[in-house]
Amino acid sequence: MKTFETQPPAAAPADVKTINMIEAITQALHEEMERDPRIFLIGEDIASYGGVFKATKGLYEKFGPMRVIDSPISENFLVQGAVGAALAGLIPSPEIQFDDFISLAVDGIVEHAAKMRYRSGGMWTCPMVIRCCCGGAVGGGIYHSQFNASWFMHSPGLVVVAPSTPYDAKGLLKSAFRGQNPVLYYEHKRLYRTSKGPVPTHDYTVPLGKANVVRQGRHATVISYALMLHRSLEAAEKLAAEGIEVEVIDLRTLAPYDKETILESVHKTSRALCVYESSRTMGVGAEIAAMIAEEGFSDLDAPVRRVSPPDAPQEPFAPVLADNYLPDANRIAQAIRETVAY
Repeated sequence: MKTFETQPPAAAPADVKTINMIEAITQALHEEMERDPRIFLIGEDIASYGGVFKATKGLYEKFGPMRVIDSPISENFLVQGAVGAALAGLIPSPEIQFDDFISLAVDGIVEHAAKMRYRSGGMWTCPMVIRCCCGGAVGGGIYHSQFNASWFMHSPGLVVVAPSTPYDAKGLLKSAFRGQNPVLYYEHKRLYRTSKGPVPTHDYTVPLGKANVVRQGRHATVISYALMLHRSLEAAEKLAAEGIEVEVIDLRTLAPYDKETILESVHKTSRALCVYESSRTMGVGAEIAAMIAEEGFSDLDAPVRRVSPPDAPQEPFAPVLADNYLPDANRIAQAIRETVAY
């Protein structure tokens, strides 16, 4: 399995450590629970077991059974109960063990959490952080590989976050806990232990709603996030040897996404590709492409291109099919070549 690593500076400060994404998430949970006693965690197998992916390892022993709570196998209960807790003044963080089962909690997320501020004229807020384990390339098949973030981009009132690096995973999660909005915080399972990088041990946050230009370029802009961000960077590295300089943007926050950074980049490169991990139709990249066509059309020298899985239910279990489901660096690179040559 390939390891994605962001190298720290040659002379990294003493309070910067190289860790993986799951460690960064655990650190953020620990620090935020220490900072604010209103925060509690609830989910399936998250207490003494430490979670199926071990994101909550050690937190039960530190904070006890009233703040790290094992729940029944009911995503609906997790979210509906969290809505009530948020209205009572707490800051709940339910864990959805697999994004494939978040459909069981859609009513609580969309009809209650997302609309609470709007329906009450601002008198009520619903602060919560719904951690959602997602994504393919782990051999999970159609019921343990989904990445359904685009469902919730369509619901005003929700913040949707999808980090790609340990630094952002920690900083974005801490920001999510300090706001007053319901946040869907997507954690890609493939990146838990393959994405490694420098993370400060001191307190810091990464602002929600702000993208990051992770690679400068002049021939095309690639907009991506999570696992596809890393594969886009691999593609950009391949193309650099061919003289094609690709600018790569990590969205980090999917809703609200950072229009300004995207349009500034497209103004520079005149070409744009959206690389994302969900069905092609109505996916995250479809919204980004539509926005660029509406607001950046005069800058474009080629049609905005989407690079995504096909419109299939989800990644198949059979390895030969799974390997051809998600875009890889070669497929992304070829799409960039064709866009640059248009």
